[in-house]
Amino acid sequence: MTMTPDIAIRVLIVEDHPLMRLGVASIIGAQENMTVVAEAGSGEEALDLFRQLRPNVVVVDLGLPKMGGVALIRALRLINTEARFIVLTTYEGDEDIYQALAAGAHAYVIKAMPLSILVDAIRRVVYGANYVPPQLKSKLAGRNDADELSAQQLRVLRLISGGQNNREIGEELGVTEATVKYHVSEILARLDARDRTEAVMIALRRGLLHM
Repeated sequence: MTMTPDIAIRVLIVEDHPLMRLGVASIIGAQENMTVVAEAGSGEEALDLFRQLRPNVVVVDLGLPKMGGVALIRALRLINTEARFIVLTTYEGDEDIYQALAAGAHAYVIKAMPLSILVDAIRRVVYGANYVPPQLKSKLAGRNDADELSAQQLRVLRLISGGQNNREIGEELGVTEATVKYHVSEILARLDARDRTEAVMIALRRGLLHM
């Protein structure tokens, strides 16, 4: 891939932790041809800044309050399909990675990685490439679409993680206890889990649930 030095890289950082946001902004701002045009602490704030400033790169955390990172990427792409999106997150489950890329992210970086990887990812996506580190690609390779949970099954799983029993889940979702039992059996089968506790642990590891 040939890179020319004349592209001005204008970055919007979306991160709800102020110290992390400051650190990322400092690293990016020190790079040649990179400017941090704005910083946002929420998805809603990012939408307004994106419309006003039209950055060509957005670095976004997945674990944002209210509007999560995946939903934000989808919303921003409706405003400008030419912008490039880089996820910078602690989430490294296969479902997290899959959903972010499906939403339109061009790169996926874990916060524990060296910041040089983030800088490299920014340059790569600006020049048209995508970037997912090899260790994350291997997680995606093991993902099976046939094991996906439906939206209702995810709701049931979230309530299971909160300690609710089948009757309580049924009341919460407005369905019968028999329907809940069916969803629970499907969840266990799709996650290859022996019981409800193991299903929650697998879901947390894969990124289907977050604490």
